[in-house]
Amino acid sequence: MKKLLALVLALVMTLSLAVVGSNAAFKDAKDTTETYAEAVDVLSGMGVFNGYKNADGTYSFQPKGDITRAEVAAIVYRLYTADVTDKQASLYATYNKFSDMDGAKWAAGYIGYCANAGLVKGYDAKTFGPADKVTGYQALAMILRAVGYDKNNEFTGADWQLHVAQYAQQLGVLKNVKNEDLNASASRELVAELLFRTAAYVPTVTYTAALGYNSNNSLLGNTKNDTLGKKNFGLTYTESTVDEFGRPYYVWFDSRDTKTGAYVSGTSTLYATVKATPVATYTTAVTECKIAEDYGFKATKDFTVYTNGAVNAAK
Repeated sequence: MKKLLALVLALVMTLSLAVVGSNAAFKDAKDTTETYAEAVDVLSGMGVFNGYKNADGTYSFQPKGDITRAEVAAIVYRLYTADVTDKQASLYATYNKFSDMDGAKWAAGYIGYCANAGLVKGYDAKTFGPADKVTGYQALAMILRAVGYDKNNEFTGADWQLHVAQYAQQLGVLKNVKNEDLNASASRELVAELLFRTAAYVPTVTYTAALGYNSNNSLLGNTKNDTLGKKNFGLTYTESTVDEFGRPYYVWFDSRDTKTGAYVSGTSTLYATVKATPVATYTTAVTECKIAEDYGFKATKDFTVYTNGAVNAAK
């Protein structure tokens, strides 16, 4: 194999993207499934879905940990209302119609608001099960109601999970979800992915009995409604660009900060930066065989090498 000259710096890039957040990185960021990392970091940058503070002052997200029905109600509340500091949440505690809040007083306001807004439902009129582990289907139902679905009570009855899955699949919410049992307890990172895909890419809808769900800004219009992320947080991402080494990246930011809606470094609120990360870096010349070995290739495969910012097509 021919030798690739790496005069200053060569980087073998993965095709996937790693996330650098606007907040301090979670201490356990490496434990997050790669395809869910963007969701975790953007939502934490927005203040919608936060981690846990460690004794040393750092934060952990605990991506593989379980999440309760009460916790999902809290993050849905924040996305739906944009009240990420929870200033208003406690006002709705008295609106709570469920009688099983004794062990979840902290969540009474979130659940009260969401229940009265039709975003969450209980097992029955008096039982919510705030400490119960949420399933993927239950989380999806709460999230999709926030966008405007379930106005026809399609998330009720024997086939409610099927209807939830159908909407989620059609809307692209499950794009990155692979090999997950949505009927089982959902992990925190899975819920983050479901919430992020909805917040960033699914327009809000209105419902009429005659026409069903409409995501346009009027019955006869062809302009899509904003997503909840765009409406409440100005959630927007830039077109992919490259850094000084030629590595692709883009940023999620609050487009309400600028008159043009374009990202302005130092002015716009930055939620997260999503960029490619190297599998390996070299400061001396290496062979393609060495690069392939470090990448873990066991057969012929195309890969990309960056040398001093220039892309080399390699095999």
